[in-house]
Parts: sequence; structure tokens; C-alpha cells
Amino acid sequence: MDALRGWAAITVALHHASYVYIPDVQRWMAERFDPGRYGVLVFFLVSGYIVPASLERRGSVRGFWIGRFFRIYPMLALCCLAAVLPFILGILGLRAGLEQYDPVTAVLAHLTMLQDLLAVPNAINVLWTLTYEMAFYLLIVGLFVVGGHRRSAPVASGFALAAVLVGGLIPSTLLSRTAGIGPLVAAVTIGLVISIAAAVSDRPGLRVFGGVLGGLLAAALAAANSRVYAWEGLTLLAIMFTGTVLYRAEHRQISRRAAAVTVAVVLAGGIAAGTVHAGSSTRAWNNQFTWTLPIVLAALTFGAAWLLRGRSFPRWAITLGAASYSIYLLHPILLMVDTQFLGTSNHENKLGLAAFVTVLVTASWACHRWIETPAQRLGRRLTRRLVPPPAPPPTPPPPTDQAPHALTP
Repeated sequence: MDALRGWAAITVALHHASYVYIPDVQRWMAERFDPGRYGVLVFFLVSGYIVPASLERRGSVRGFWIGRFFRIYPMLALCCLAAVLPFILGILGLRAGLEQYDPVTAVLAHLTMLQDLLAVPNAINVLWTLTYEMAFYLLIVGLFVVGGHRRSAPVASGFALAAVLVGGLIPSTLLSRTAGIGPLVAAVTIGLVISIAAAVSDRPGLRVFGGVLGGLLAAALAAANSRVYAWEGLTLLAIMFTGTVLYRAEHRQISRRAAAVTVAVVLAGGIAAGTVHAGSSTRAWNNQFTWTLPIVLAALTFGAAWLLRGRSFPRWAITLGAASYSIYLLHPILLMVDTQFLGTSNHENKLGLAAFVTVLVTASWACHRWIETPAQRLGRRLTRRLVPPPAPPPTPPPPTDQAPHALTP
């Protein structure tokens, strides 16, 4: 899984870097294959495989949310600050016109990590994927608290079928256009706080209420307020749950036949959704091709890695995977610095690309070692303090020397 994460992160980084350093290659690739989408889909399969297993091993929603917070937010906060610092200093504007939004609304949307499902532009272009990660977290917590967490196969198939059947009927950003972006962000923020606070409660009833509320919130936003088409958002969630299905099949929680059927349904549903809802124009069909090929290749990549799971991988691949989150968040910041402040023009510059990759990997390794790792260590200490250990199983009564007589009182 670490090797896959490193591969996915570098693929996304190189895709974005191609616009700056090898634009001729990027233009040739644009009508044929989308490496960025492929890398993201590999990421989503890995998250689906790992994250629910982490929740179930802990057996604690409170421990899960503490772990996720210290895994995600420290590096996210640092990179968001770096992204908006030029705007704060009056040097540059924010990407996608974010400065035109109410500051409180923009900050709250990013704090929830659901900004891409709240019609608020991302401060960093890659943050849209973290929105779907957050929606996935809310959904798996909701399933966990009601005891439905092992029903990953029907959930994955359900999202895939919904993408085909209703994904083209729901307009993008429907909720924010109906209620207004500011009111929707405020309502979702309040709902998210209530959901997580209740889900980490020691009271079973509150825990179920909070988990279900969060899951419904995530499903509603993905279906009715996605920045992309609803069929795309629903397919992405189906792919994440497919990763969970593969985990369950490997650990014999479901049959491999059920897992194979689910994979087939999700792949067919994802491809069919794009085909049915793509439209008939030439550009639409080109977009459909760059949608389908990454799905198929991501599935093949994950499947090949899964088949090789018993083999050892090179140490550098594992190290790259450990720093994959930093690679993912840092590379847009480095590209911004290069294009906006160092004056790199959009001409072929393979030497510049090599220098970019070297700086990126070095900086990401440093951030992983001195920011991510200490933050996760702190999260584990806090978890041990705030999450009681699971109760030991009841001790059976000691055996008696002889069986009691039937009439013994």
C-alpha cells in the first residue's frame, strides 16, 4: 500500500508539473490519457482498503477521528497557509477567485474539508480529493455505528448504480444554488460539529445519531452539491468502497466471488455512467475516454500490486509512499513558486523538471519526518489518554472437580 501511495502521488505531481516543464507532452497527452485522474483513483482505492480497517482495528470512533485529525490537519494547515500567504502579503490573488468569497465562509468550508462539495473553490487545486476522503470517512463511521460496516459490497454497488441511474438527473451544486453558499456552509459546519461530537460520545444512542447524521450529510452533498457532475462524485465513492471490498475479501470477511462481482459492477457502472451522461459532442466523447481509461488502469494497477503483496518492495518505494501525503500537498506550492516568482515559462525544460522532482521529494521527506510523524505521534498519545482500552473478554468459571448432581441446588 505504501508503494502504491508513493506511485500515485508522484504520478499526480508529474501530471501537474507537465503543464510547466513539458507542455508539448502535456498537450499530446490531454486528448488521450489523464495521469492525474489515474493517480487519484489509485489513491482512492488505497484509502478504501486502509481507512475502514483502521477504524475497525481501533474499535473506537473517537480514536478514529483523533487519528484522522493528526494525520491530515497539521500538513494541510501548513500548505494552505503557504498557498494564501502571497495574497495576505498583497502579492498575488487566490486561485479560482477564492478572494471573492466571504472570508468566514471560505475558512469554515476548508476547515470542514468539504469545500469542494460546498461550491467553495479550493485554496490548493488538489484539495478537492480530500473532500471526497472526508465524505468517505463520514460514510464509514455511519456504517460502523449501526453495525453495517461489513456491507461494503452492496454499498459500493449501490453508489455505482446510482451514478448510472440518477447521476445525470441531479444538477451540480444544486443545494448551494438553492440555499446560498454562505448559509449552506454554515449549516454543514454546524451539522458536522454535531455529528462528530455525538459520534465520539460514550453513549450508544448519541453515537448512532452522530454517525448516521454524518453519513447522511456526506451522501447528500456528494449526490446534490458536487462541483463536478453527480455521476462523477458517486462513482468516486463507489471506487473507494471497492477498495474496502478487496480488503474484506482478502481477510475472508466476504467471499472472493462477491468481491469480484462488486468490482465488475463498479467498473461497468463507472464506465456506463460516463458514457450515458457524457453527451454526444466530440469533446464530450474525448472527455469520456480520458475518464474511462484511468478507471481501468487504476483497477489494473491496484490488482497487480495486490497480487504482488507477498513480495518485498524496494525501500525507496516504501519511503516515497510514507511521504506521499506531503508530496501531494507540496507539489502545487512548489509549482506556484516556480511559475509566479522564479519566472519559469511554459517551454520544454526537462532539466527544470528533474530539479523540481528532486526538491519536491527532499522537502516532502523533511515534512514527513519533522511535521507529519511528530503530529501522528502526538495523536497516538492523545488517543491512549482519551480512548479507554477495549474491555477484556469475560473469564470463564474455573472447572469443578466433578460434575454437579442434577438435584444440587
